[in-house]
Amino acid sequence: MSDSAKPSRSHTASSQRLRMRRELAAAAMELFATKGYEATTVDEIAATAGVARRTFFRHFRAKEEAIFPDHDDTLVRAQAVLEAAPAHENPLDTVCRGIKEVMRMYAASPKGSVERYKLTREVPALREREIASVARYERLFTRYLLGHFDEAAHRDGDDDPLLAEVAASAVVTAHNHVLRRWLRSGGVGDVEAQLDHAFAIVRRTFGTGFGANRLAAPEPAGSPNGAVGAETTREDEVLVTVARTDTPIGEIMRTIEQALRD
Repeated sequence: MSDSAKPSRSHTASSQRLRMRRELAAAAMELFATKGYEATTVDEIAATAGVARRTFFRHFRAKEEAIFPDHDDTLVRAQAVLEAAPAHENPLDTVCRGIKEVMRMYAASPKGSVERYKLTREVPALREREIASVARYERLFTRYLLGHFDEAAHRDGDDDPLLAEVAASAVVTAHNHVLRRWLRSGGVGDVEAQLDHAFAIVRRTFGTGFGANRLAAPEPAGSPNGAVGAETTREDEVLVTVARTDTPIGEIMRTIEQALRD
């Protein structure tokens, strides 16, 4: 194997770390299910995983964290999606792609995800830890969307910062709604297709609002400023409508009909 084909030390260390976290999580899940959350100790989780107590605390601060081994790494992957986004992509589309990394984390192990969901419904401490994890994703996406708006140029009547925060919350809420429905059904069905449908609703609701109040020249189709109706003008009875190539035809037609009525 050539040097270029060998995994880097950091990649190997990361893989080993994640494997250990998952082993500890599996031990915790087993004990929580058989003994109950309150009766289970950190020492028992470590012993079941075949490691020392100090090893447990190198990976988790408390036992309620132990059944969420992948959230830290998933947050890193979601951030990488945002950082690698093409300049022409609507920031809301980027956020939707980013949070898909979270859904894929759950979908990678349907049985384990369903068992974890049942536990979090029964144990308040686990539920609170799950809520805290979700809040980290929402903060990440809110910061990303707000980064596309110039706060220094903010003026009365410009609702972009508000839209950014509400849209980030909407994306996370749509994801959580689909995820909970999928988990309650036993982890059956094409959850990514369900998520795409939910995101389409979010885009229709918020996607055309971004940048509506900016004093800027019209941008071409596919620009970050909106999915459809970024620029609709009439000159000498000619109607011009700019739309993204992935905008549903029904939405384009509604925009055209509205322009013709005006």
